[in-house]
Amino acid sequence: MIPSKRLPYVPIIDRPPLKPPAGVRLIVWPVVNVEVWDIKRPMPRQVLPPPTHITRLPDFAHWAWHEYGNRVGFWRVKQALDELDIKASLFTNGRICVDYARIAEESLKSGWEFVGHSWDQQPTHVEKDQRAMIQRTVKQIKSFTGKAPVGWLSPGLTETTYTPDNLAEAGIKYIADWVVDDEPCEIKTAHGNVLSMPYTLELNDIAMMMVQHNVAAEFESRCMDQFERLYEEGKDRVKVMCIAVHPYISGVPHRIKYFENVFRRLREQPGVVFWTGEQILNWYQRSAKKPAQTPVKAKRRR
Repeated sequence: MIPSKRLPYVPIIDRPPLKPPAGVRLIVWPVVNVEVWDIKRPMPRQVLPPPTHITRLPDFAHWAWHEYGNRVGFWRVKQALDELDIKASLFTNGRICVDYARIAEESLKSGWEFVGHSWDQQPTHVEKDQRAMIQRTVKQIKSFTGKAPVGWLSPGLTETTYTPDNLAEAGIKYIADWVVDDEPCEIKTAHGNVLSMPYTLELNDIAMMMVQHNVAAEFESRCMDQFERLYEEGKDRVKVMCIAVHPYISGVPHRIKYFENVFRRLREQPGVVFWTGEQILNWYQRSAKKPAQTPVKAKRRR
């Protein structure tokens, strides 16, 4: 099913505002993406042009660039959030619970939400059986945490036309791949509606730093500019401001202070709360008038 059939176009001005939580003017959604990059495959991202512009396998240079994030950068990011008593959504490959169990253990201790992010980091389109991959990831996270994830982000926000159906079948309640709104909205699937959660590409360190090649201070400047506008609009209509980072990008020494500055400044603002995706989901379900969930027919797929 094409996206426009799953998510009818309804402009925000034609929707009644969601009932805001008491005293809340803006919901900040902190997201930390942690991934497993398999050395046997091409790396998901590159920062260093290869000699002769031909990438050779194994791509050790970029595997190591990312590995720094899991060894060092993650712990800087987590310390910054812990000191402010902010719980994040951990967008995690299922393999993190196996290959980097220390990250998963400490995130669980801190009460972070675990969100499915594929088994390991490769596009959904190349999965031989994406349905089995999704179910394997959900099972692994549930085994490690004692609770199945309710949220999902595909690597690079990659989906096929069947992905929402496969996710809903596996028990996923919200998807972050559809960056279409400032508020949660519902997507039709073969297994009932799921929520499209307001993830971000603009307040995302991959886009800002690795794609657009901005200086490190752009992170703080852009986050605060977005806050300013959404906070003003929040007088009449509370919205969600997602901030998404990756430890190998934001957790390096020359960028971490801007991450720390953003959350410290946001923490000082009245009417600002820091919620996980599951908390936003629960608020939406309480606040929104729920339409009937009519499953749509879908062909068998792999």
